[in-house]
Amino acid sequence: MKTKTVNTGESIFLEYSIREILNKIQNREISPAEMAEKCIERIEMYNEKYKVWVCYDKMNLIEQSNTAAERLNSGKTLRALEGIPIGIKDIFNTYEFPTQMGSPLWKGFTPGNDARVVFYLKQNGALIPGKTDTAEFAVHAIGNCMNPHDITRTPGTSSSGSAVSVSLGMVPAAVGTQTAGSIVRPASFCGVYGCKPSFGLIPRTGMLKTTDSLDTIGFFTSKYEDLERIFEVIRVHGSNYPLSDNALNDEKRQNKPEGRPWKVAFVKTHTWDNTFDYAKESIMEFVKQINGLSEVEIEETELPAEIEKAHDVHQTIYDKTLSYYFQEELQKPELISPVMNEIFKRGRKISLDEFLNSLREQEKLIHLMDGFFDKYDALFSLSTAGEAPLREETERPDPSLIWTLTHLPVVCAPVFSSPDGLPFGVQFASRKYNDRLLFRFTDYLKERGILPEGINPVKG
Repeated sequence: MKTKTVNTGESIFLEYSIREILNKIQNREISPAEMAEKCIERIEMYNEKYKVWVCYDKMNLIEQSNTAAERLNSGKTLRALEGIPIGIKDIFNTYEFPTQMGSPLWKGFTPGNDARVVFYLKQNGALIPGKTDTAEFAVHAIGNCMNPHDITRTPGTSSSGSAVSVSLGMVPAAVGTQTAGSIVRPASFCGVYGCKPSFGLIPRTGMLKTTDSLDTIGFFTSKYEDLERIFEVIRVHGSNYPLSDNALNDEKRQNKPEGRPWKVAFVKTHTWDNTFDYAKESIMEFVKQINGLSEVEIEETELPAEIEKAHDVHQTIYDKTLSYYFQEELQKPELISPVMNEIFKRGRKISLDEFLNSLREQEKLIHLMDGFFDKYDALFSLSTAGEAPLREETERPDPSLIWTLTHLPVVCAPVFSSPDGLPFGVQFASRKYNDRLLFRFTDYLKERGILPEGINPVKG
């Protein structure tokens, strides 16, 4: 039985985009202090029940907003996130707050510095209310955060606190990470927008490391139009990053040739048999919708057969790397969840040759997906197998992990509702480093009413 218990209306962060809020700040219709008050109001209204924030400092947030107001009053230019509160997953270092990574082993740990991403956010005027709930070490053991659509359901994997903070209108955007499906799944289950950029585009300095060839920083937003703004703020810039810089600034690469339609692949993937029938029906109706657009050519196609190895390759890399990086924590198994202890046991049984072979397989799959996009501008698939499962159940396999393993940029959109009224999403992907091209395609769909302006709302 569903337990829908909150109406998220009357939040400025659900009503307006960041651009619109900044216009209000510029026109003196609202101040940074009032923005902080709006954030505080929502957190104090819902945090006790939904357990979104693991640490939060009201007075510090007010101080940050006062600093922003002083800056604006001195005549300085409005920055990209001036006075905008942004949630931070509790695996990123923060100067003002502990970084506890969902584990009692790290309770109270204060790193004394900001992760590069947090620095970029602050540099662009963002306010940091605190840290959002995460799974233990950003892996599988579910955290304390509750799904606001139905508290009996999972809010998703490790970035769930950030997704829920956006869903409840506490903040307009929040930062998370994805090593398998930890941006896309919470976005899908909580009905918000999620973005996992191309691997390596967002710097990982000053955050928890779990798996070197997979860990990818991403984010959630309540409004579609805010996706690219957050992306541009936190990504790496400049010639010190020649591969991504050249790719992102290649106009031919990042724009569809004028006069030809968008060429798009719909892929079911090898996870299709795990998908609920209602989700299959929803995505097939979505295909028909897009097919009705004159400027899009859709082809339902199969991925290269080797992609079916993706989940096995991922698990080998994941388990081995986790068992290596968490050797010290392994010395106190009583303070580690059964799920993590099991991963550690599996990882220790994987030989170096098996691990290195899986890394080579990952490189092959990356190359195969790069070649796949010789024919297509973008692809799309279901985000998850359907609505959020019960908290005690394991999520069914879905395509999210495939795009993580192959380093593709992804946008997850809150398009669908299950027969029980619970949200789930569709995800779009493009060639590695073609993030701006992906945004141009999703812009096109948004402008034609195929994608929603904002979240799949929580109903009272």
